[in-house]
Amino acid sequence: MNLSLNSKVALITGGSRGIGAAAVRLFVQAGAKVVFNYHSAKGQADDLVRECGADHCHALQCDLEGTESAGKLVAAAIARFGRLDILVANHGIWPPEDAPIDRMSDEQWRRTIAVNLDSVFSLIKHSVGHMKKQGGSPAGHVVLVSSTAGQRGEAFHCDYAATKGALISMVKGLSTELARDRIYINSVAPGWVDTDMSASALNDPPTRAKIFGAIPLGRVGTPEEIAGPILFLCTPYAGFITGEVFNVNGGAVLVG
Repeated sequence: MNLSLNSKVALITGGSRGIGAAAVRLFVQAGAKVVFNYHSAKGQADDLVRECGADHCHALQCDLEGTESAGKLVAAAIARFGRLDILVANHGIWPPEDAPIDRMSDEQWRRTIAVNLDSVFSLIKHSVGHMKKQGGSPAGHVVLVSSTAGQRGEAFHCDYAATKGALISMVKGLSTELARDRIYINSVAPGWVDTDMSASALNDPPTRAKIFGAIPLGRVGTPEEIAGPILFLCTPYAGFITGEVFNVNGGAVLVG
């Protein structure tokens, strides 16, 4: 099986570390040209570009909070490699401290929505506009990284769960809207993954034991195990898949 993306150009958000960095590496290995953004991890972004090669990979600093910067990021990706075939919206925040709804600040709610949802809306808007003009069959692929929290909720993190549930709803609606334009849109929904974002929870022994106990496979995922399904959904082997939520969580969503 040849999961090749030769001649394709991908924009991967949140690409300097974790799932994003694993996806950048895998897409480059599959032959794609990749532009990724980072927020503050410039050193890690530069290291990743050196590892993958500047002819195949390009990093841009971009703060994806709200709708204003996404269009500029899409335009910069197109300017760098001349086209855009794939958007992977991977960036996001998960406020690690438990926040009961009656004590959650308005600022936390607004920021989580701005980063996890508003910016994704804008990324899709500008990417799809270009894909429609560019044409082709397929004209493009969009993969949104959601979460099991978007399907079953997450106590004390209603802001995060709401944004991830909204991404799933966007995938379901946009899949039929964009099918006529030959643009595929799907979601990969990870459970717990060993990344910087989850480190505070996974490094706390009682919390770690509770997390592991709720996963039938008895462990958390690796970034590479999430990047693989993302890549698959952008290949011809997924040519009859759109509007799908691809669960990658060790079976956790089945017992939640």
